[in-house]
Amino acid sequence: MPMSAGAEDDELLVQRCQRGDAAAWTVLVERYQRLVYAVACRAGLDEHAAADVFQTVFSRLVEHLTRIRQADRLQAWIVTTAKRETLAQLRRLKRTTSLTPLSEGDDAEEFDVADDSPIAEAALEELQQLHLLRQGLERLDARCRDLLLLVFREDGDALPYDEVARRLGMPVGSIGPTRSRCLGKLRSLVG
Repeated sequence: MPMSAGAEDDELLVQRCQRGDAAAWTVLVERYQRLVYAVACRAGLDEHAAADVFQTVFSRLVEHLTRIRQADRLQAWIVTTAKRETLAQLRRLKRTTSLTPLSEGDDAEEFDVADDSPIAEAALEELQQLHLLRQGLERLDARCRDLLLLVFREDGDALPYDEVARRLGMPVGSIGPTRSRCLGKLRSLVG
């Protein structure tokens, strides 16, 4: 049975990209775009500067694509490149950004100064874990993915089981056991 594009590993995608497969490149970019943007935004870049980081990271990936020998390390390469480019963007912005007072008035003494500390390794680790979780969710069957996304919402407000049951058309009593099975599937995909 052929592997779906969402389940295809990085090594196969890189091989396909090296052969000039545009569809594989699209899958690769879609797989890692949120991670690159997350690294940039967590460091304090706005959406335009984060877009510049994204463009630079994937431009460099195109340049290095033929030299990639360890495709299983692609995610680490992308994160490292995103981190370096983010720090470079922050340095460039720091040189060209004027200080703006936080409050109006001539005697304003507080200024909005960007944090120029390096991106914390713990934050990068969290971003990588979130990326793995998103990849695992993409590989789940639609029923499990929909259930988990309703039960564990990004905004933190879990829906009541009766609402989840209504939306998914399933009995309230089967949500807990189904959720447990779906989490087990997700663990096996991520772990």
